[in-house]
Amino acid sequence: MCRQCITEWIPAIDANRKAFHVAKGEQLFKEGEEVKGMFFIVSGMVKVHKHWGTDKELILRIAGAGDIAGHRGLGGDNYYPASATALTPTDICFVEMKFFYATLKVNPDFLFKLMIFFASELKESENRMRNLAHMPAKGRIADALITLQQKFGKTTGGAIGISLTKQDLASYTGTAYETFFRLLNELSDDGAINNDGKNIFILDLEKLNSYTQYVER
Repeated sequence: MCRQCITEWIPAIDANRKAFHVAKGEQLFKEGEEVKGMFFIVSGMVKVHKHWGTDKELILRIAGAGDIAGHRGLGGDNYYPASATALTPTDICFVEMKFFYATLKVNPDFLFKLMIFFASELKESENRMRNLAHMPAKGRIADALITLQQKFGKTTGGAIGISLTKQDLASYTGTAYETFFRLLNELSDDGAINNDGKNIFILDLEKLNSYTQYVER
C-alpha cells in the first residue's frame, strides 16, 4: 500500500496504520468473524485456511512478506470467509476498513494494482479447484511443491524456501495426512524429491512436472 499510494497520502497511512507482532500459531482473524480491516505482512508467513468438512481444513494460500490478508472479506456480507494463522513469528501492518476504502478512492494506482492482484488470485483459485476435481493426489502434491519453490525460492542449502509441517502440506494439497505422507515417500523413492524432515529438495523438476499432467473430464 505504501509503495503504490501517492506521496501526499503517506502521512495519512502513518496516522491510521497499526503495527503489531503475532506469535507462531496465533490467529490474525477467524472464519465467520466480522471484517475489521486489512492485514499487510511486513515479515513472516501466514496461512489462509478454511474449514473443509467436519474436522479438516483446506489451506487456500500462504502469504509472505509484502502480501496482503483479509481481502477475501471485501464485499457485501462483511464476514471473513476464511481464517489466517501465523506460520512463523510475524509482523503485521493493519488498517481499518473505513480507511482502506478511503485509500482506494484517492489512489488510482493502488486500486489498479489491487484489481490485478484479485484477478491473479482468482485465476490461481480456479486452477486449484480444477486440480482438486481432476488431478490425482500425487499430482496435486507435485504441483504444490513446484508452486512453493516458485514463490518462496530456495534456501542456501537448496531446499524449498519455506518450511511447513507435513499436516500443513497435506491441508495445502487437499489430501488426507496418511495419503500425503505415503505419496511424498513415493515421490522420494522415484527420485523426484528428497524428503529430509521439514526440508524438501526438488531433485528432478521434469519428473515432478510429469505427475501434474492430467486429462480434463
